[in-house]
Amino acid sequence: MNTMHPALARWTPQLLSILRIVTAFLFVAHGTQKLLDFPVPRSFPLALWSLAGVAGMLELVGGALMLVGLFTRPVAFVLSGLMASAYFIAHAPHDFWPIVNRGELAALYCFLFLYFAATGGGPWSVDHWWRGRRLP
Repeated sequence: MNTMHPALARWTPQLLSILRIVTAFLFVAHGTQKLLDFPVPRSFPLALWSLAGVAGMLELVGGALMLVGLFTRPVAFVLSGLMASAYFIAHAPHDFWPIVNRGELAALYCFLFLYFAATGGGPWSVDHWWRGRRLP
């Protein structure tokens, strides 16, 4: 019998929120790099309405919404689609294996965001707070 299971099980909702926050924090950096040249400049010029420019806007705005947990499910669904598109447009044509085509992050983000679309953002989110305020 695993004696740690009950202790860990109590933290499951909070760990969902922590996973969302860390994922969003790391994801926002892709948008800030593309649009703001922060924390490091991008390696290519960017037209705002190009595929990369629109991806950067979605990464920045969607990532910020995910960070605070606002509109978590629909935003996560859109970001999951963005990452699936990124994988199949930018990575998959180069090779089948993600480790070879450098698409591991896109695939991982795709399924993380799909998970958040199904579960929501957890108890430490604006969505959770807002739901609690609307209840009588």
